Amino acid sequence: MSKARLMQGNEACAEGALAAGVRFYAGYPITPSTEIAEIMAEKLPLLGGTFIQMEDEIGSMAAVIGASLTGAKSLTATSGPGFSLKQENLGYAIATEVPCVVVNVQRGGPSTGLPTSPAQADVMQAKWGTHGDHPMIALSPSSVQECYELTVKAFNFAEEFRTVVIMLMDEVVGHLREKVELPESLPVENRKKPTVSPDQYVPFANDPSLIPAMANFGEGYRYHVTGLTHGENGLPTGKPEVTAKFLKRLTQKLDPYLERIQLWEEAYLADAELIVLAYGCTARPVREAIDAARREGLKVGLFRPITIWPFPSREIAKYKGRKFLVPEMNNGQLVGEVERVFGFEGVERLNRIDGELITVTEILEKIREVMSHVQ
Repeated sequence: MSKARLMQGNEACAEGALAAGVRFYAGYPITPSTEIAEIMAEKLPLLGGTFIQMEDEIGSMAAVIGASLTGAKSLTATSGPGFSLKQENLGYAIATEVPCVVVNVQRGGPSTGLPTSPAQADVMQAKWGTHGDHPMIALSPSSVQECYELTVKAFNFAEEFRTVVIMLMDEVVGHLREKVELPESLPVENRKKPTVSPDQYVPFANDPSLIPAMANFGEGYRYHVTGLTHGENGLPTGKPEVTAKFLKRLTQKLDPYLERIQLWEEAYLADAELIVLAYGCTARPVREAIDAARREGLKVGLFRPITIWPFPSREIAKYKGRKFLVPEMNNGQLVGEVERVFGFEGVERLNRIDGELITVTEILEKIREVMSHVQ
């Protein structure tokens, strides 16, 4: 059973977080994500949770990490400039394997850019914004329904894999209002707890699953947490062999689970000579353009990555020999991952960076242009 509601994307994201068990929010208001903070400020205290408006985005991320260390599922939401400020502490959360979710409702940049206009400007920042080699999960909803469901999944991934998960939304989806079917319940995951006594606990053990059990602060397990490269006991180290062992596990810990982490949508790919790879808000006009192209007899299909990072390279590699078109509201970010798989030949771009959504007409015209050269 489910309950239908008319909801905004940001509202659905907040409701999804509450359904996932979030009980702590720290953030700083920033357009176009502010509605998430407003809803959490209203509803968290009613559920026994805590909302804190911090002095800045740096402090917000630090507070989220601290709350998560105590066992609270923790959330913050921001946009491009705030996401930039969070990067150092994002790296800290990744290195210390502290579960947390960051919602980035993207807007135009660089700097303060276009505060109320949409963009897909932070795709590469979501993966490489913080320094060093590190794993990253980033999800990209294309509808209000997905804002709800993917927020729950983001927390499940964060808890299960002890990592940061980015909800890479955008202004269009964040402020869009659509009918949403709210299920009575969705599967909710919680972090793996230690089964040994405090004196036997190894906080960053090289567990066969690659995901060590996590004890909450305040439950009798005393251990060291540091952003410095550390050994299994959590204490800093400069020994090459210990460093290599830690970083190998950290950077590879998502690899055995890619089949569950990598999500995507396909349409009309069986006979497609041209595949349009689109994500987030851009996928919406792309669907309409593909339907129009099909009515004209053009063999065009859709591949929509829902999980942006880790990028589903193996899945798109199955379509070697086809042409690809990648429309993005940036100057070309995710298209580089497609080119990494296929090379530059046969991969076309369609970009817009003026704060306006790429239109159905623009996409259809580009499809016609590309298909006119298909032998």
